[in-house]
Amino acid sequence: MPVVDPLALPGALSAGQRLLGLDVGEKTIGLALSDATLTVATPLETIRRAKFTADAIALEKVIAERRVGALVLGLPIDMHGGEGPRCQSVRQFAANLLARRDLPLAFWDERLSTVAVTRAMLDADLSRKRRGEVVDKAAAAYILQGALDRLAAVRAAAARDAGTLP
Repeated sequence: MPVVDPLALPGALSAGQRLLGLDVGEKTIGLALSDATLTVATPLETIRRAKFTADAIALEKVIAERRVGALVLGLPIDMHGGEGPRCQSVRQFAANLLARRDLPLAFWDERLSTVAVTRAMLDADLSRKRRGEVVDKAAAAYILQGALDRLAAVRAAAARDAGTLP
């Protein structure tokens, strides 16, 4: 399955399937899971990066256990809209994953996701240790929630245009 537009993801899912959000970093992969209605993203877990094959096996286990039908990967675009080495690394990770698993995959601009999550954790007075334990999966949830919110906005606009909303 090729990389798809995020707005095409709901059409690629079977009933009851969910989206899995990934924040792919150099040392960890943060995971977040949507609910079956594609409304809410919940932080799930953090995978410590190893070799790609071990990372892929860990992801495939989550995909199978959680009825995941598509992936949303955070793309670390720089503040000027360009793609640097980190973007290339995430794109290569996605290509390698797609070579192993036929699953719809979309990229989502993750600019400032970790900053926003860290700020919220600081506001909540989480300790440095606790922030370190949850920041990657929280960032994955932030990324996935951004995509879910965009899907909801498009659905609402379509319903409004069709006259099915007040």
